[in-house]
Parts: sequence; C-alpha cells; structure tokens
Amino acid sequence: MTSGDNQQETARITLEPAWIVGFTDGEGCFSVSLHRNERYAQRSFGWQINPTFHLYQHRVHADVLEAVRRYFGVGRIVPKGHSSSVLTYSVQRRTDVAEVIVPFFVRHQLLVKDHDFRVFAEIVDGLRRGEHFTVDGFERIVRLAYSMNEHGKQRARKIEEILNGSSETARQAYRLE
Repeated sequence: MTSGDNQQETARITLEPAWIVGFTDGEGCFSVSLHRNERYAQRSFGWQINPTFHLYQHRVHADVLEAVRRYFGVGRIVPKGHSSSVLTYSVQRRTDVAEVIVPFFVRHQLLVKDHDFRVFAEIVDGLRRGEHFTVDGFERIVRLAYSMNEHGKQRARKIEEILNGSSETARQAYRLE
C-alpha cells in the first residue's frame, strides 16, 4: 500500500460518538498535570495546571487517531515517547478542552472513566473561573487532580509538596503587597 492509498483509506473512516466513548473508556485518559513554573508565581502559586485529554494507539493504527482528531477538529498526534511505537492523540489547549472535549463527554457518558471525567470537567470549569488564583481554589483543584486516576498513584510529587508550597508562596505574595 502506498502512502497515498493509506490517506484515502483514512478519509473513509467515519466515527460515531458511541464508538469514541467506548474507545476512550479503553484507550483514553483524562489527566491534570502540575508543573513547577516560576512564571506562574504570582498567578497560581508557582504551579502550571494543565488538563489534557489523551487517546493511545499503536502507530499501525494511526488512521484511527487521525479520524478522532478530524472528528473533534482539535488536538495533535505525537509519539508517546522518543522511541515508542505507541502514538498519543492529545488535546491540551485549555479552550479546546473546555469547548470541545468536555461538552462531548457531557453529552455522551463514559462508563469506565466517567468518575475521572467528571472530576476533570470540574477542574476545567474551576480553571475557567480562575479559582486557581486563590489559595482555597488552588488547593481544591490540586486535591481534585490528585483524586483522579487511582488517587494520583503515579504522580512524581506528593500532594503536600504542592499544597505546602502554595501556602508559602501565598504568604510571601501577601507580604509583598
């Protein structure tokens, strides 16, 4: 098969919402990453909060991820790792997550990942409202993020490291005013 043939085959894939829901329940993830970023010191206590929707698939089936990307009209497809044979479709842009991904899964309920999605949607809404700019709102969003995906068992940092840092950063900011 030539690359041109493959492109023609990809164009023929038509996805239904129920299929996307099932695929997401099996191969998807809603995550909220927290990264130390000093540029955010005055805004969100030195932490950058990134809600992201992911779907995974072996590169042999890249056409499926491309069909999902076309369906939503947002996101990108990249290798999962430097030498990985797995591809990741991800939507990271906050407006795309809030305006495309969240409304889709509100209309089309997940089965397996419904709890994580509902927490994810609550976090996205809190970020949209700017809750993360207050100590209480920031701490609420962090606690919600750590309640997802088996209570954050794969996170590199303990929740206390983030929350203690936010309180200290807030105290320092208030002293500067």
